[in-house]
Amino acid sequence: MTDKPVATAGAVAPEQCRTPTVDIHVHSVASGHAFSTVEEIVAGARKRGLEGVAITDHGPALPGGPHLYHFMALRFIPPVMDGVRVLRGVEANILGGGKLDLEENALHQLDIVLAGLHAGCGYSGASVAEHTRAILQVMEHPEVDIISHPGNPVYPVDYGAIVEQAVRTGTALEINSSSFSISRTNSAPNCLEIARLCAEKGALVAIGSDAHISSAVGEFTDAVAALNHAGVKPQQVVNRNLATLLAFLQRMGRRSLLPQEAWQE
Repeated sequence: MTDKPVATAGAVAPEQCRTPTVDIHVHSVASGHAFSTVEEIVAGARKRGLEGVAITDHGPALPGGPHLYHFMALRFIPPVMDGVRVLRGVEANILGGGKLDLEENALHQLDIVLAGLHAGCGYSGASVAEHTRAILQVMEHPEVDIISHPGNPVYPVDYGAIVEQAVRTGTALEINSSSFSISRTNSAPNCLEIARLCAEKGALVAIGSDAHISSAVGEFTDAVAALNHAGVKPQQVVNRNLATLLAFLQRMGRRSLLPQEAWQE
């Protein structure tokens, strides 16, 4: 006798999500509480074999965060450094009422915009209904591409409503790998539920490291495992490679991106 499952003739194992080749969520020293420069982040991405990395420092409402001028000056960062595509972005702070802590004209200049709820940034919601409404409203914002760490237990939400809104608006929901280990304690069950609902409803997801030091850039192990456990299809992962991420961002209305072919020449 054996306890091993017996393969059925003709059965095909479901395709599994693989490690992305672009990290969409990385913080530099500009965030005020992270520890690596842009050059060090790029070196970390290259060491991991990534095609690209997004510099997504916190918006100015976060205590110690960068000034508006930081985001306007991101144009000085080359779009390609040491063979790595560098996306110039932000993890903006949700303020409520569909508002973020950067104005649309500043957000429009960026390559990628994440938005999330963070303490001490001016958001005053205190209930599941208020947190849910804040995220639903910001997914209607014309400059928001990805909702960062929606599984944060500090801000519990109606995950079903969030996933349905993600499907409707085309916004991606981040499965944040650091939420399973060193950030936002007790996030894992929430992240798994979000992943399950995304698999069920067909919502788009993004995998981010949320690295605050260059050695953590491209660390996606826990997030990938969660997506595969939930049955998320590879095609749902917007940053599975650089081409799919750029295509997603262009669908979301980004106009500052270079054509993939142009920067490869």
